[in-house]
Amino acid sequence: MDLFAGTSKGVFQITDGIAKKVLDCRGVREIVCFNGRVFAGTGNGLYVSDDGGASWLLTTLRDVAVWQIRQGVQGKLYAGTAPTGLFRSEDWGYTWTEVESLSRLAKEKGWCIPVDPPLPAAARALVVKDERLWVGVEVGGIAISQNAGETWSVVLPGGNPDLHMIFPFPGNEEILFASTGYGRLDGVADMVEGNAGVFRSEDGGNSWVYTWEGVTPRYSRPMCIDHRPPFGLTVASAPTAFSSYRQELGAEAMLFRSEDRGDTWHSLGDKDHSPSHANFHGLTVNPLVPGGILVGTDTGEIWSVSGHAEWELLVKDIPAVVSITCV
Repeated sequence: MDLFAGTSKGVFQITDGIAKKVLDCRGVREIVCFNGRVFAGTGNGLYVSDDGGASWLLTTLRDVAVWQIRQGVQGKLYAGTAPTGLFRSEDWGYTWTEVESLSRLAKEKGWCIPVDPPLPAAARALVVKDERLWVGVEVGGIAISQNAGETWSVVLPGGNPDLHMIFPFPGNEEILFASTGYGRLDGVADMVEGNAGVFRSEDGGNSWVYTWEGVTPRYSRPMCIDHRPPFGLTVASAPTAFSSYRQELGAEAMLFRSEDRGDTWHSLGDKDHSPSHANFHGLTVNPLVPGGILVGTDTGEIWSVSGHAEWELLVKDIPAVVSITCV
């Protein structure tokens, strides 16, 4: 199995456990393949490769941080960025134009990451279904459009505007899952149950229920869902946004799996990862292992984890792994 890993210091191609840097850049938050092209969403724009990673081209989408790329219909692609923006391509990613209505909405509402000083908010999660768009903004909420971005409505799962990831249930985009953090503006304590974690919607994002009862730690960020039955939903969580292997006790991160749409959860951690000293950032389904996932750490490792919590180290000694895709 060949992998591409997006890291804090570029893209690495991994073959037979050997990692080779193929693109030198910063903050590769997304690495995906569409229509035979490899896309790398980085801290300074979107790169593409048409030769399996041997060479890369910086597209017209540049000078912004690209968080996520998703495919629409008839060759359309969408990309979410920081500062909050949404871009569309109608030629498989060769050229891009901004859907300016989202950035205008962000400015009107004053969306930002509430640190001192505030940072620009990020459109970091995307779901695309024909003309319907869901954009998760950190920190702002979920912007929903029924008409390809002409108009928007905004919802806050559980009143929480700190959106990290959104995934639809396979075959039914009315069912959505969202992972959230602590970036609330209403003074709710970080660790109060119901504040942060995973939420589920069964009506296309209009209303949400909290599905993270009794699960700790509550700060949930990476997420993936398997398109093979029983459609396992895997989520990584940690005590805070800044949990890291550098801390005295390590990141204290956990991996959880639900196979009943978030009604119940169980740990995917083995004895060395319950909790994990390293934090989890990259997370994707392993297409070669039924029920399996691939997870990347802030210590520069990639692990294959089975649905029975069996861990196999695939690569180590690369920069912090933020995103992963299989070729």
